Amino acid sequence: MKPKPDDRSDNVERIQENINHTIENMRKAEEMIEETSDETMRRNLIAKNENREEALKGMRKEIREEAIARKNGYKA
Repeated sequence: MKPKPDDRSDNVERIQENINHTIENMRKAEEMIEETSDETMRRNLIAKNENREEALKGMRKEIREEAIARKNGYKA
């Protein structure tokens, strides 16, 4: 059997959905940070948001690269 060809046609949209979802999770975590008095939970949520911020940087870089590749017809 032949492997399926690489279909990158929806990568930009898929990455954007992931970015939106991550930002929404960050907002929810911020709300929880403000509302909780549990210091351990606060530290955990802050750490998660720091990780999410790093992930966003990577996703934003990836979406730029995919948009450029799409514009160029995905030529290698």
